Amino acid sequence: MSLQAAGRRSLVDDAIDQLRAQLTAGTWPVGARIPSESVIAERLRVGRNTVREAIRVLVHAGMLESRQGDGTYVRSLTDPGDLVRRIEHADLRDIFEMRRALDVEAARLAAQRRDLDDLDRIRRALARRGAADGSADTPEPHDFDRGEVAEGELDDLVEQDVAFHTAIALASHNSAMVATYRWFSDSLWRAIRTVVGDGTLPDASHALHVALADAIEAGDPDAAERAVRDILEPAVVALDTLLHDRAAHDHPTEHHPMEHDA
Repeated sequence: MSLQAAGRRSLVDDAIDQLRAQLTAGTWPVGARIPSESVIAERLRVGRNTVREAIRVLVHAGMLESRQGDGTYVRSLTDPGDLVRRIEHADLRDIFEMRRALDVEAARLAAQRRDLDDLDRIRRALARRGAADGSADTPEPHDFDRGEVAEGELDDLVEQDVAFHTAIALASHNSAMVATYRWFSDSLWRAIRTVVGDGTLPDASHALHVALADAIEAGDPDAAERAVRDILEPAVVALDTLLHDRAAHDHPTEHHPMEHDA
């Protein structure tokens, strides 16, 4: 695959697309140094500033690595942006199933690996979540009535909820999990806000989040997993029910009168 002259759409965008295509095609293997900015600029027929910006974007995406005074090297042949774009277009049930998988493993690892700094971070995040949760004292494990919360208060609750679960991911001491969780945070924020705001799905009480923090502090991975499932399972089940009812409405079973004649 040869580099083609960049078109008029956007010089930087075209340069990014062509460099990404070269990387995913394996033109330069992982660990190899790519050609210099001046060489790439000449092949693309663009300025060095355009190439520099394209490389900066791909460095940020994790495909390239810039080494001061030594050039730019291939870090990955896979574009992480593809994962992000797929997540952005996933439906709500997919988001919650993915969140459940991440949260379960993060909680189990956090219960096994947390240190004093982790516990302090989790407790502080839990306190902020409780302060933002107007129904923190409710005895009910799940709530359907958060749609009445003012929008600004709702956004604060969702933000603090995500921060609490991110603190648990950090306590897993698994860098790949933390990176994935941070990638996932935007879609996660939107998914939680939907659940909390529309009143059609159950939102877990603050007490269930306290139980999760307690299990992690106690170093009990099984209890931590149960706490995560207590938080998320009702929403997943409710989503399955909604999707099943919608499918039944969209594709009703045909009625054949003769089948009931005897």
